[in-house]
Amino acid sequence: MNGTIRANIKPGTPVLIVLKKDQPTGKFTEGIVKDILTNSPSHPHGIKVRLQSGEVGRVKEILPE
Repeated sequence: MNGTIRANIKPGTPVLIVLKKDQPTGKFTEGIVKDILTNSPSHPHGIKVRLQSGEVGRVKEILPE
């Protein structure tokens, strides 16, 4: 599922994100959403989240639970 719609993402959702430092390479980081940092209902580059590990990035894909 697409990570650009805020309503699709909730704390506890497994996701693939791209960290700021990985944007040039497009490397994904997998984790569980702790906090949603984007306030708007959608964002073209992905909703910004904080994972339970503390890493912050934009959601590229929502994984099945």
